[in-house]
Amino acid sequence: QVQLVESGGGLVQAGSSLRLSCTVSGGTFSSYAVAWFRQAPGKEREFVAAFNWKNGNTYYADSVKGRFTMSRNNARDTVYLQMNSLQSEDTAVYYCAVGRPVLSALRDDNMYYHWGQGVQVTVSS
Repeated sequence: QVQLVESGGGLVQAGSSLRLSCTVSGGTFSSYAVAWFRQAPGKEREFVAAFNWKNGNTYYADSVKGRFTMSRNNARDTVYLQMNSLQSEDTAVYYCAVGRPVLSALRDDNMYYHWGQGVQVTVSS
């Protein structure tokens, strides 16, 4: 059974950086779309970034474009989310997820069927 484990969250000041990691066990990322989502208190879960295994492209939410970078290490079955210039609005629980959505549904969390437990990121202003 595929399991995802996130790590790397924490409490930082605005303007700082963090790198989140997501490691898969019981499977491999190689044939999945891998995505990061986040959920802030009182808000719905929202798309952050995703890697599409079919075309090799990475997609970002407008709110994080230019500040966040998603990368992967296939040999370690690990994906990363490098978060720079963090803002208080980035405070949320961050989740990684895998699935096989079509390209048009890459940002839809309903299309992902394996999820990590989430990791808290808190940005103080």
